[in-house]
Amino acid sequence: MEVCSVQETVDLAFWQLGVAYLFVLLLIAIVRMKGIPREKEIGIASIRMVLQLILVGYLLEYVFRFSHPALTVLLVAVMLTFAIRTVFKREKGKLSRQMKRIIAISMSSGIIASLAVFILVVVGMKPWYDPRYVIPITGMIIGNSMTGIALGLHSMIENMQAQKAKVEAALMLGATPGTAARDIVNQAFDAAMLPTINSMVGMGIISLPGMMTGQILSGTSPIVAVEYQIAIMLGIVGSVSLSVLLFLQLGYRTFFNHRSQLRK
Repeated sequence: MEVCSVQETVDLAFWQLGVAYLFVLLLIAIVRMKGIPREKEIGIASIRMVLQLILVGYLLEYVFRFSHPALTVLLVAVMLTFAIRTVFKREKGKLSRQMKRIIAISMSSGIIASLAVFILVVVGMKPWYDPRYVIPITGMIIGNSMTGIALGLHSMIENMQAQKAKVEAALMLGATPGTAARDIVNQAFDAAMLPTINSMVGMGIISLPGMMTGQILSGTSPIVAVEYQIAIMLGIVGSVSLSVLLFLQLGYRTFFNHRSQLRK
C-alpha cells in the first residue's frame, strides 16, 4: 500500500480566489430574495476583509523577516488596542469613561497574563518574541477574549436594566451592591463563557479548528497540530475567564454610587 507523502502547501491563484467570491454573490442573492437590506453591508465587508488581510500579509512578511522584540510588542499592542475599541463600538449604548477604563484594564491584564504563561512556559519559545508564534497565538487569544468581554458587557447592561426593581428591592432590604448584583454577574459570566465552552465541546468531532487546519495544510503532522491546538485552546480558556471575571467584578460597581444606590 502506497503512503502519501507530505506535499507543499497549494498556492492559490487570483482566479481561484475570484471563484471563491461566488459564495459572497450567493449570500447577496439570498438576502435580496428575502428582502433583507444587507447587500451593501455584505459587499463592503467583503472588500474590507480583502484589503485588511492583504495589508496584514505584507506587514507580517516584514515583521517575520526582521524579527525584533520591539516590532513584536508593538504589533501585539496595536492588536489589543483595536480589540478594546471594537468592544466599545459593539455596545450601542453610551459607555461611561469608568466602564471603558475597566474594559481596557480587564482585557489587557487577562490577555497579557495568559499570553505570557503560554509563550514562556507552555511553548517555551526561544527567543520569546518570535513573531511566527507570538502574532498568530496573540490573535486567537485576543479575538476570543474580545468576544467574551463583549458578551459579558451586553448581558450585564441588559440584565441591570431588566432586573432594576429586583436589585433595588435587595438594596432596600440591606443587601450590599455585590450581593444584589450577584445573579446578574453570574449570568453575564455564563453568557460570556458559553461560546468558548461550546467550541471546546465540538472541537475535533464537529469541526477542525483554524490553527490545527492551517498547520495540517502546511505539512505539519496531525499529532503535532493537535498538541498545539489543545494548548492554545486551554490558553484561550484561561484568557477569556480571567478577562471576563476581572471585568465583571469591577464593572458591576459602576452601576452603583458611593452610597450603594443604583445610578439613574
